[in-house]
This record gives sequence, C-alpha cells and structure tokens, in this order.
Amino acid sequence: MSTAPYGVRLLVGAAVTAIEETRKLPQTILMYPMTIASQLAQLVMKMQQDVAVLVIKGDETLESIFPPKDEQPEWATFDEDLPGDDGEVGAAAARDGERLTEGRFALFSGEADAARASASDDTSAPSTAASPDAPEIVAEIEYESLTLAQLRARLTSLRLADLEALLSYEESTKARAPYQTLLANRITRASAK
Repeated sequence: MSTAPYGVRLLVGAAVTAIEETRKLPQTILMYPMTIASQLAQLVMKMQQDVAVLVIKGDETLESIFPPKDEQPEWATFDEDLPGDDGEVGAAAARDGERLTEGRFALFSGEADAARASASDDTSAPSTAASPDAPEIVAEIEYESLTLAQLRARLTSLRLADLEALLSYEESTKARAPYQTLLANRITRASAK
C-alpha cells in the first residue's frame, strides 16, 4: 500500500472524525442538559467554598482585633455551676435510697458497686456475699458483682436451669429491669434450641 501525501491523510482523518461526531450528535445533544447542570452545580459549590474561606478569614481577623469575651449564657447551667460541694447531688440521691441506675444508665450497674462498697464495710462478709437462700450459681459466677455487660458475656456458658435460677433470684432481690430482660431473653433463646 502506498503512503498518501500528508495533506490527503489530514483531510481524510478530518472527514472521518466529522462523520463520527455527526453520528454521535443525537446522543451528545441529549447529554448537554445534564452536562450543563453538573457544571453549574460544580460552579455553585466552588463559589460556596470560596465564600466560606473568605468568612473564615474574616472571623480570624475580627477575633485578632476584637478578642471574644468568655461569657456563658444565663440559660446555660452545668453541674459544676450549682452551689454546694462536688458530687452533692449524687451523694444526696444515694443517701435517700434513690436508684442511680435508671434509664440509659441501667446498662451499667452502679448498684453492684454500692453492694461491693457496703460489703467491704462489713469485714466479716466476702465481697460477693449472697443471701443464704441464693442459688448456687449466684455465688459460682459472683452474680452480685457483675455488671450487665459482664453478665451478658457469661450467659452463653450457663445451662437453662441456671438461667431460670438467676432470673428468679433477680426478681426476688433487686428486680432490675435490664437484668431481668436480659435473662428472660436468654432463657427464651436457650429453650428454643
């Protein structure tokens, strides 16, 4: 095959490209609105970023000229702002016998800590002392000192009879709803197997 002159090759290439672009024209025309919309969205976002940068620079400059006052709004009060000693609210609630493990805090047993503290005050009783009529499993897994998360981790290794004994013990002693729910759900799953 002979090589055509450079000018002829250039004209043939331009003609073929024009024909290909003409064939793609209907699809290209359909894509123009989307292309324009995306370019417009890109332009708007770029402008928003530029405005934000200018505002940040303005804030920094104004802060250096006029330092902010460290003021607290009247409506904002925090525990440390209340009169009295630190922890007075919690200590008063504990003295009044009020449950400190209500609501979302029930997942973490503050009562177990209180039970350990009261047991340590009595030097003759071990730290995980259970009542004499408590099931054997209570002392075996040290149920009195377990948090809800610790109990959840140990439940898979317990037999159905042990789970039922723990549930009846919990119901007859502290009757903590999260513990009862956890034990009841585990009993349901274990008995379904």
